[in-house]
Parts: sequence; structure tokens; C-alpha cells
Amino acid sequence: MFNNVGTGDRIIRLILASALAYFGLLIYSGSALGIGLTIAGAVLAISALAGSCMLYGLLGINTRKPQQN
Repeated sequence: MFNNVGTGDRIIRLILASALAYFGLLIYSGSALGIGLTIAGAVLAISALAGSCMLYGLLGINTRKPQQN
């Protein structure tokens, strides 16, 4: 997989993922909104941990600096 998510972008994604998971699992638990928020948080967390975003790939966006591993 091609890494196209930079360090700053990954940190922001992890913060948003944890907020969405919090709202989905604790605040809106058991509702359709809660399930949607939890899934959105999981997708953000996976893309942050993997360092790759499919939407960025489709749009040709790359926030990763060339020297980052």
C-alpha cells in the first residue's frame, strides 16, 4: 500500500477517531447514529495507523513528506 498520510495528518485523524468513537460508543450508544460514528472513527483510526488513505489516493493528495518513513 502506498503511504500518503503525513505525521500531522495522522495525529489529527487519531484525535478525531477517538472523539467519534467516544460519541458513538458512550453518548449515542445503541442508535444508528452511534453505530455510524463508531464506524467512521474506526475507519479514521485504521487509515491513521496504516498511513494510507484510499480517498487521498483517488484524489491524488499526498500529505506525507518525501523523507518520512
